[in-house]
Amino acid sequence: MSRATTIPAFPDPAGPAAVPFSFEIYPPRTEAGLPALYDTIRVLAAAGPRFISVTFGAGGSTTDRSLAVLTHILRETSVPPVAHLTCVGSTYADATAVIREFLDAGITRFLALRGDPPAGTAEADVDLGDLESAAQLVQLIGRVQAECSPYREEQIPGVPGAARVEPAEPVEISVAAFPNGHPRSRHRFEDIDALLAKQAAGATSAITQLFFHADDYLSFVDRARAAGVSIPILPGIMPITSPSRLRRVLELTGEPRPDDLAAALEVAPDTGAQRAVGIAHAAGLARDVLAGGAPGIHLYAFNNHETMLAVLRTAGVIEQEIHA
Repeated sequence: MSRATTIPAFPDPAGPAAVPFSFEIYPPRTEAGLPALYDTIRVLAAAGPRFISVTFGAGGSTTDRSLAVLTHILRETSVPPVAHLTCVGSTYADATAVIREFLDAGITRFLALRGDPPAGTAEADVDLGDLESAAQLVQLIGRVQAECSPYREEQIPGVPGAARVEPAEPVEISVAAFPNGHPRSRHRFEDIDALLAKQAAGATSAITQLFFHADDYLSFVDRARAAGVSIPILPGIMPITSPSRLRRVLELTGEPRPDDLAAALEVAPDTGAQRAVGIAHAAGLARDVLAGGAPGIHLYAFNNHETMLAVLRTAGVIEQEIHA
């Protein structure tokens, strides 16, 4: 079976790039951190990404700052912002209000997620709220957008007061995918079933959780295609630049420990060498998944533009230093 699927995950507003790429950033803990993040956004935007996504705290805990960052990207750059939305613990009314707020601000691209339990809350004690899955959130986003903008009007030249009415362009909704299975999955095909449900609900693309070996992603895409998933599946890559970060990521995601990467990080003599190991590993992943037919790459940025751009340069995705 062919691994290749070359449909772009999102349209490029600034012209086609040889390899589409995108970034994820997160809002700062306080408003005092916004200026530094805006500097990072300026540099990342100058690289020409297809989009920049902005995370959303559990239970909407960073809604205001997420929206501030999203609207900054929308107004100050030519890069489309993508809003993360989670639904754990939300009522329909609460979720609808947040979706409307983002739509009213001009945000039309979303990443719909079930979301993690609030810190300190066990999975068994999670209050799912009215929305029990990301697929239900996908449906709600589409329904709210249709209610807010059911159609668009275009004036007919030469006919005063007349307009041509057309359906509004639908929002673009991405969803999560899990190459090595979600930690709560009961069997290896449950994640494919969930992705099919999200696609049926209206998702237009998927972005994977991090993985450490190219075949994790490529084999997952093969299984998904065989099951009927047709939306683009964008590989999510996270540069791991220290042993402590690797330990934390494994704790949060439940991913299998990558012994080769872990060993290389442990023997690196200093933080600079560890950073070089992480960049080389992420760049190698990017090259391998692109060679296998990935439609682009999505980098989890940790709000660090220098590391992200170093990965892109090392992978051969961009050639020059970015100055902005």
